[in-house]
Amino acid sequence: QVQLVESGGGLVQAGGSLRLSCAASGRTFTFRNYVMGWFRQVPGKEREFVATINVRSGSPYYTDSVKGRFTISRDRAKNTVYLEMNSLKPEDTAVYYCAANRYHSSTNAGEYDYWGQGTQVTVSS
Repeated sequence: QVQLVESGGGLVQAGGSLRLSCAASGRTFTFRNYVMGWFRQVPGKEREFVATINVRSGSPYYTDSVKGRFTISRDRAKNTVYLEMNSLKPEDTAVYYCAANRYHSSTNAGEYDYWGQGTQVTVSS
């Protein structure tokens, strides 16, 4: 089993920055073999893809709405993935979830096997 624990959410004014962290662990979990993703969700809407990173190669991929503002990265020594969020907008307000996928980079939430509990990000105007 894999455990993912997010942290770093909070309240920030528009134009501000936050850094989310996701610590991964598990008895048989090998971080470098996974693709890690960040998704977000607001009440009444489907979970939305934000960014993903191949832990082994470090190759990232972003949804268009966050390109140039968000950066996904990973620390293989700490089994942790980060989402640096800059120039935040009110429309970025959501619960942000970390997810792990054993096989390949994907923007489809249904292809991720493990999920964290989520962390709230609120951007005020």
